[in-house]
Amino acid sequence: MDFGPILGIVVALIALWAALLVLFFVLRPRDVPVREIVRVVPDVLRLLRSLIGDGTVPLDVRVVLVGLVAWILSPIDLIPEFIPVLGPLDDVVVAVVAMRYVRRRVGVEALQQRWPGSPEGFALLLRVIGGG
Repeated sequence: MDFGPILGIVVALIALWAALLVLFFVLRPRDVPVREIVRVVPDVLRLLRSLIGDGTVPLDVRVVLVGLVAWILSPIDLIPEFIPVLGPLDDVVVAVVAMRYVRRRVGVEALQQRWPGSPEGFALLLRVIGGG
């Protein structure tokens, strides 16, 4: 059996993932301390629950959010969690991409209406996912 094409696809996916990690690192908001991001995680989780449970939110958005939650909870990652710094990075990249998609599909106003936290926390979320 020839594994050449399969190996080529795997290498291409790894290269694409590495390029995305570099791109997100370069484009990251530099004025957002990790401590502040961690502080709004509970509010983000409540926002996700609100969006997933709302039948008025487009189905594709709810599917993306369910996929995001499944990705984060899944023990299978592209970069294993036990690798310091890099381990959780793939989860962060997926979360930012998913939330940017959600922001584009439902709009900043709809996100803000459902935001359970402080206005400062929402402003921080927008700095991370864009749109603010």
